[in-house]
Amino acid sequence: MAIHWFPGHMNSTRNAINDRMKAGLDVVIEMLDARCPGSSANPLLAQLTQGKPTLKLLNKQDLADPERTALWLAHYKAQPDTHAIGLDASVKAPAQALIKACRELAPLRGGMVKPVRVLICGIPNVGKSTLINTLLSKRAAKTGDEPGITKVEQKLVLENDFYLFDTPGMLWPRISVEESGYNLAASGAIGRNAFDEEEVALELIAYLRDNYAGLIEARYKLSEVAGLGDEALLSAIGKKRGAMLSGGRVNLQKAAEVLIYEFRQNILGRITLETPEEFLRWQAAADLIEAERKAKAGKGKKKKTQPLAEAAPAPAASASEDPAADPSD
Repeated sequence: MAIHWFPGHMNSTRNAINDRMKAGLDVVIEMLDARCPGSSANPLLAQLTQGKPTLKLLNKQDLADPERTALWLAHYKAQPDTHAIGLDASVKAPAQALIKACRELAPLRGGMVKPVRVLICGIPNVGKSTLINTLLSKRAAKTGDEPGITKVEQKLVLENDFYLFDTPGMLWPRISVEESGYNLAASGAIGRNAFDEEEVALELIAYLRDNYAGLIEARYKLSEVAGLGDEALLSAIGKKRGAMLSGGRVNLQKAAEVLIYEFRQNILGRITLETPEEFLRWQAAADLIEAERKAKAGKGKKKKTQPLAEAAPAPAASASEDPAADPSD
């Protein structure tokens, strides 16, 4: 699925993270969407932060499948220099939970001489601005249901010796895992103008049919959804929700909008679109495809250059010429 999603302010965020690393940083908080933790993890962040201790924060856990959230938390906690916690609006003291987890990751920092310096990052619309407002008990950051609200870095003092640096949401320039593109679009991380809603809805309905058929049947008063194809099931949902055109035809575009909206608003129930095992399998398949693509590109270059070398071999160097000097350098 083609998605264009790397506007200028996201490139600025990448530069801001590099600058923050140079100024000194102790812990990185990566805020993830608990409904798609693997897909919402930025593959550029590990490169930019050079292996700093990391806190994986699974936000919106109240919208996600609790059993799958437990799997993801265990998955991240098993990684070196990594801690993970779940978070949602019902957590009464999120600041204390974050501060405690970060101090455990940076035990040698603390006090006014060596304050803990923490960078919080996340993809757009993952709930970072809402969290920061909660941490400060005031409206310090703009919030909204569209990606790209935060535009500049903010420095927040949560305790006298604990500094939190907030950055605008940053996506990466190219999706390698196709399933991640669909999951990010369904969750709201990508602006509505960057993807085809009907295409995303068909992928979403296929996953829900195979993993959460009971929720689909209960919400739309359907039976035996497992036997329906993707478009047939989306059409059935459209009929139940009144997404109709003249002549009794189903408006699939409207049905797609309804399905995506009701997923995002938790109307369907608590759903997680991937398990750690699934995501690792998707990633391995994507890596194989990428390796094959690079191999083919490499062979193409050799085929183009080889005939030229055969047709016009380079003349031998004369005794007065330096044999080490290559005119093509």
